[in-house]
Amino acid sequence: MTLPDVPLLNRENAILEFNRRVLAQAQRVDVPLLERLRYICIVSSNLDEFFEVRFADMLDLQRDGSGLVTPRDVERVGRAAHDLIDEQYAIFNDQVMPALREHNIQILNHADRTDEMRAWVARFFEREVRPLLVPVGLDPAHPFPQVGNKALHFIARLSGKDALGRDNRIAIVKVPRVLPRVIKVPGAISGGKQSFVLLTSVIRAHLEELFPGRHVEAFSQFRVTRDSDLEVDEEEIANLRHALRSGLTTRHFGRAVRLEVVNTCPEELSRFLLEQFDLPEAALYRVNGPVNLVRLNELIDQTDAEDLRFQPYEPSWPKGRLPRGKSIFDKLRTKGDVMLHHPFESFDPVVQLLREAVEDPDVLAIKQTIYRTGSQSVLADLLIEAARRGKEVLAVVELKARFDEEANINWAERLEAVGAQVVYGIVGLKTHAKLMLITRREGGKLRRYGHLSTGNYNPRTARFYTDLGYLTADPEITSDMDLVFSQLASLSKFKAPKKLLLAPFNLHRTMCELLTQVEEAAKRGETARVVLKINALTDAELINGLIRAGKAGAKIDLIVRGACMLPPGLPGETDNILVRSVVGRFLEHSRIFYFRWGKDEQEALYLSSADWMARNMLRRIEVAWPVTDARLRQRVIDEGLTPYLYDSLDAWQLGPDGTSQRIGTESNPDGVCAQQALMRLYREEL
Repeated sequence: MTLPDVPLLNRENAILEFNRRVLAQAQRVDVPLLERLRYICIVSSNLDEFFEVRFADMLDLQRDGSGLVTPRDVERVGRAAHDLIDEQYAIFNDQVMPALREHNIQILNHADRTDEMRAWVARFFEREVRPLLVPVGLDPAHPFPQVGNKALHFIARLSGKDALGRDNRIAIVKVPRVLPRVIKVPGAISGGKQSFVLLTSVIRAHLEELFPGRHVEAFSQFRVTRDSDLEVDEEEIANLRHALRSGLTTRHFGRAVRLEVVNTCPEELSRFLLEQFDLPEAALYRVNGPVNLVRLNELIDQTDAEDLRFQPYEPSWPKGRLPRGKSIFDKLRTKGDVMLHHPFESFDPVVQLLREAVEDPDVLAIKQTIYRTGSQSVLADLLIEAARRGKEVLAVVELKARFDEEANINWAERLEAVGAQVVYGIVGLKTHAKLMLITRREGGKLRRYGHLSTGNYNPRTARFYTDLGYLTADPEITSDMDLVFSQLASLSKFKAPKKLLLAPFNLHRTMCELLTQVEEAAKRGETARVVLKINALTDAELINGLIRAGKAGAKIDLIVRGACMLPPGLPGETDNILVRSVVGRFLEHSRIFYFRWGKDEQEALYLSSADWMARNMLRRIEVAWPVTDARLRQRVIDEGLTPYLYDSLDAWQLGPDGTSQRIGTESNPDGVCAQQALMRLYREEL
């Protein structure tokens, strides 16, 4: 493997930089106010996963003594995380909450409540909250309790002695997860405003009542984030599903990596907590506001203010290409491939295709991968119904889809219960490919129909993730899909597909070869062009291929939503490479690989489930498929690439130091917004 001569950007800092771009959405005056609050919540959710997985991995690598991660690396990333969180709370306190108050939407602390409100809160506490609280006073018989991952607690320092005369001055109170974190105050006592109280504020106001005869001298909320990556040795276990099911029970008690407290937490209590969780001072995050801003999504959901949300957008049905009520099989067989661009176009045709397959007596077999389908899934329900009707159903369920393990285990068990064949892919490799294959008897012969996608089989996320889906009856592509399913089920030796590229076998190599083709063309002074739209760029060998091609003179545009380790714009090294990121209303998720090279301007365009990361290319089952139909290829370019290259409202440009700058401003009336342009385009089709 040839590595770049150019020092690469730090991956963890690149992830934090992406979250800075998301957080900047909360400052935009052209974004509806409740949506600005939602972006703050999204950043909190992203940071939780960052600490649970990425930062936890950094700490592991630091401890193993390999030198890959040094204490200085951990310190630098931790400091950047502190700065980002401080900025997040500053935006929340100084910009978003004051703006909400101007719209008569407010969160009331105990001091801000009227006597009538305090009486209502007291009744709510007695009726709904107090019966669920179990304060634990610490002593030798009551050691520090098990504190689960991200579970919110109070710590209190009490005066005096308990009923038995013991000097147990520290107590812990768990905040029940089953209770809402945001409670709306009845309108009759809110004075015409939409008023809310936080559950923590309710408990705080009545904390002393939990300790009769004693005074609460000091207290704080706290929350600990733990290493939550489930790891099992697949070579040593007999049943992956059973091992993961067992691991789910211990995930919540992994090694602590971060401690959050409110900024008023006394030093004595924060030091005590750090000792309990065996954490250094750098792992302490003092926040100026509610611990766990994610739960403020409940305020957004309860607020009656449609004008403060994005205008509803209803994805269009591709009626010109898939007439409603007509057989999708007939359409694909007679008119050719169909591409769907989500969320601008509806995901419903994919559901209809599977439903048609379930109900069609000529359909003999259905094969599908399941990665993130969700705990409720119409597609999984349809697969179960297909098996009940006697069709051959093969489900490749990825049990190690992070944080979806339990849902996927449950689907696997339900599918097996009705006779479906369920496999879990290949040992050591996650199955991340998105494939559905239907085999139908037509005129005495078997014909296959397929769906491939850059995104998951999840109708809910398909409404706010941008992805490209591909419906086809192409014999070569569907034969390749059948080959992939056979290899996943039978573990047979790799046989190269005719059209599909498959990781970890030939996808990485083919991308490197295409970059070399572009590089050689650039050296000859011929056309040399690369445009990629991906979620992350961290694979060193592919980055090296891009740098070499750019240094040779190729023009390279990279649209990278998240982490990018390639430093663009370095004089003499990467000055032919531009890296931009688009952060808008929808989560950019589609993966598009475009190459053009040579005197005769050869082209290659692939759609894929894979990002340009080592894990995707070398440790996962991923697919990429070529778009060879000239009409569809142009549509991918016109909708999936070009608008994003000219976006001047939601786009950011990455600098050589790894920081991003907004390309435009929201006050620019002539600015181009790719997502808005695509919404307008598809509204016209309705």
